[in-house]
Amino acid sequence: MQRKASARWQGNLQYGKGTLNTESGALKDIPYSFATRFESAPGTNPEELIAAAHSGCYAMALSGALAKKGFNADTLDVSATVTIEKNGDGFTINSSRLKLRAQVPGIDKKLFESIAQDAKVNCPVSKLLKADITLDIDFHETMSPSQHAH
Repeated sequence: MQRKASARWQGNLQYGKGTLNTESGALKDIPYSFATRFESAPGTNPEELIAAAHSGCYAMALSGALAKKGFNADTLDVSATVTIEKNGDGFTINSSRLKLRAQVPGIDKKLFESIAQDAKVNCPVSKLLKADITLDIDFHETMSPSQHAH
């Protein structure tokens, strides 16, 4: 199974702008920019989307892990805080902090915490954050505006 999303960026880093789209249409031409990523401008950014993916994936992974042990959660409220920090000349996404509030009938705290920790490690997005990343490049050289004048 594969899921696909795309980004389009125009301009330089600080003043350029971009849009994000998902194959499903859940995101369609959603704007993002330097200001939505590193300042407080309205709009989304890659870290917010990683946080949404991580919290959603973890909630499902935990639900499945609980079910394997015979438990069914009433509610699993999960948030993820993804941190990006300046690192030399660039930036590093250095953490995703999951926060869980759960109501699960009939389970003792120690067993629940064990299952919850195991689900954190085995959540597919948690694994992705440690994965090998591949890159396929399709580059088309274009002339700069000054080259058009010749």
